[in-house]
Amino acid sequence: MKILIASDIHGDINSAQAVVNAYMESGADRLLLLGDILYHGPRNDLPENYAPKEVISLLNSVKDELLCVRGNCDTEVDQMVLEFPILADYAFIEADGVRMFATHGHKFNLSNLPPLKKGDVLLHGHTHVSCAIPFGNSNTYINPGSVTIPKESTPRGYILFEKGVFSFRALDGQEYMQYTC
Repeated sequence: MKILIASDIHGDINSAQAVVNAYMESGADRLLLLGDILYHGPRNDLPENYAPKEVISLLNSVKDELLCVRGNCDTEVDQMVLEFPILADYAFIEADGVRMFATHGHKFNLSNLPPLKKGDVLLHGHTHVSCAIPFGNSNTYINPGSVTIPKESTPRGYILFEKGVFSFRALDGQEYMQYTC
């Protein structure tokens, strides 16, 4: 199974379009969004291409391709305009022998771990910093960073997961890091 994983769009139509284009071009089976889809929140500056109504239209057009979890900037009113579910705090995904606990990161994270079995991956956004960090009982923390507002000099990007490999890619598609489970 091939999954494109992205987080923290924050209403930026150019970033959302780049993610959808990358998804379509990749041939992935699903597009997993790790929250903070439409709004930027009070801690972030307004994204340059902030157009949440356009992001709504774009993502609704690919609603059958999406798996989403709720971010701290996502609300029930967002669910009223989005035609796919976004309000689950987490999703448990198993693909290619890799078990992933997918969440946004504001509730479950390295400081407040969810229940994980040996070898499980904790997958979340929220920090806007891409990384792959081993921890615990052969577990790994994976974060795709943000496609719109990256922090700590990480690129705007996403992850392409396939055959147990997390390929970190900038929005132009260039791989800049890889992690194998």
